[in-house]
Amino acid sequence: MKIIGVGVDIVDNKRIKKLIRNKQFISRVFSKKEIVQSKKIRDKTSYFSKRFAAKESLSKAIGTGFRNGLNFKDISVVNDKYGKPNYELNNRIKKLINSKFKVKKNKISLSLADEKKYSIAFSVIHK
Repeated sequence: MKIIGVGVDIVDNKRIKKLIRNKQFISRVFSKKEIVQSKKIRDKTSYFSKRFAAKESLSKAIGTGFRNGLNFKDISVVNDKYGKPNYELNNRIKKLINSKFKVKKNKISLSLADEKKYSIAFSVIHK
């Protein structure tokens, strides 16, 4: 597989802790699926911080950031049955990636990590 995009983002967990007190922030940034899943999670700050970093890192891997119609809610971070994080993208994002990199198929790898003060996400787009 050839790497066609790489992105990384780190967030200060204190910043996200303050932001998630605002229900408008949560509904503007996170998908319904992410919000439902958060109800089952004890450490909300860690949960939302890692997902915020993941969305930012993917926008960097694509090379656009959040502009030209790219929205936080277009990207959803879910975990498989073993806990491995993955992206769920809507069709608009899939088309954007395929168009930008001139590919018909792609795979996106995601790695998340956190410590008390920071959360980090690393995204790689492969063709």
